[in-house]
Amino acid sequence: MKKYFAMMLAMLLLVGCFAACTKTDKPEAPAGEATPAGEATPAGETTPPPATDKLTVTIVVAGTFGDRSFYDSSKAGGERLAKDFENLNVKYIECNNENHDVQMRDAADAANIVVCVGWEFYDIADIAPEYPNVSFIWIDNATETPVKNVLNITYAQNEGSFLAGYIAAAMSKTGTVGAVGGEDNMTINDFIVGYKQGAAYFNEATKVEVNYTNTYDDPAKGKDCAKILHDRGADVIFQIASKAGDGVFEAAQEGGFYAIGVDSDQKYINDAVIICSMKKEVGNSIYDAVAKYLSGDKSLWGTTWVADMSNGYVGIGYGEAGATQQVPDDIKAAVEELQAKIVSGEIKVDTTRN
Repeated sequence: MKKYFAMMLAMLLLVGCFAACTKTDKPEAPAGEATPAGEATPAGETTPPPATDKLTVTIVVAGTFGDRSFYDSSKAGGERLAKDFENLNVKYIECNNENHDVQMRDAADAANIVVCVGWEFYDIADIAPEYPNVSFIWIDNATETPVKNVLNITYAQNEGSFLAGYIAAAMSKTGTVGAVGGEDNMTINDFIVGYKQGAAYFNEATKVEVNYTNTYDDPAKGKDCAKILHDRGADVIFQIASKAGDGVFEAAQEGGFYAIGVDSDQKYINDAVIICSMKKEVGNSIYDAVAKYLSGDKSLWGTTWVADMSNGYVGIGYGEAGATQQVPDDIKAAVEELQAKIVSGEIKVDTTRN
């Protein structure tokens, strides 16, 4: 009998062990811990997936940062975005004037938004469709036809340059002013046609001398170009050459003439010779476009957005409070009136753009 009960007990233990070892129910989450994402809760409800990773914005510049102008303005916009939006991760790529397509693709492989800064990204119309889930922004140029996931941002730099030309002519004592461009292309010449028109608006007899550095990175070339223009009589010179334009400021300091900055308010670099700057708010336009995207509004994509004087992205800067001022108040007042006339359409500024 004892042997019988022992056998029965052994069988019961064996059955219990088998049931425990073959049970497939998942363990309940400990108190205070979340049920794994996507798995059924005891009530049969599905928990939402965990919060997604931060969105990534990658700003790709055709050249390099450190120009205190065009490219650095784009970086300032990225830094503002990173500061103001916690769900945003901002990265930067410098192309150093080569491999633009490769760098654009590398950015698109790991980003939600790719900002291409510079006209050099002209293959964007072919590359962007390869990444339908990535939103692209092309700064300073536009695709020939709309691309669904590309926002083109162009700038009415001709309008701001009109005002710069007016100031240059008004401040000149020789009747000759100059402009140093980075290269002889449509974008740079869009600055120059506005500059020439503004100078002539002040005085039709004003002579405008122009040359090109054929580089955006070599201040020595900018300095040489400025000295050549100064030798031709120019006593106010507009730099439109990014980092190469630093050489224009050096030449102005050494040669005793005035200079005008570009893209950002550059007066802080040398307020003794830089009398004003033609501002092209690249950073602010990037910031505003991405902020619009983050709000859920993607209506700009597939279009070309013109950042101009009417919407505040183009204008003249005279430096921060306390900076040395060479431009008299009456000329500043005249510039404000001209700005209003441009915005209203009373003054039509020449352009190289279609």
